Amino acid sequence: MEKIKSLDDLKKLREGMQAKIKLRESGNNAENIVRVKVSMSTCGIASGAKEIMNFMMDEMERQAIEAVVTQTGCMGYCYAEPTIEVTVPGHDPIVFGDVDKVRASEIIEKYIIHNELVEGILPVNYRSIDI
Repeated sequence: MEKIKSLDDLKKLREGMQAKIKLRESGNNAENIVRVKVSMSTCGIASGAKEIMNFMMDEMERQAIEAVVTQTGCMGYCYAEPTIEVTVPGHDPIVFGDVDKVRASEIIEKYIIHNELVEGILPVNYRSIDI
């Protein structure tokens, strides 16, 4: 993080942080926009999940992709951390493992933008049910 040397620097930092918060919390139409959940359990954080979350938020904003990027707890894939779950409108969620910045870029470019599957998909070991 750069040093804040003036009021303008502080205002720019504030605007950037507000944009990130909006990107994380703009859930008014959550079913119609891309949703990304980053596993931020202890093993995820130790494996670099915080950096991946920041990268995903920055890239989504940079590319003007309407998305909600949030954190979640353990997904049960400790061996494949950092992991992210991506839900594209109209599709089932997909969990990607061993996500680094290169793979995150590929997920955004190929899967989120062009709807092409990419390497790193983890098999589903659970299924939600409606009661």
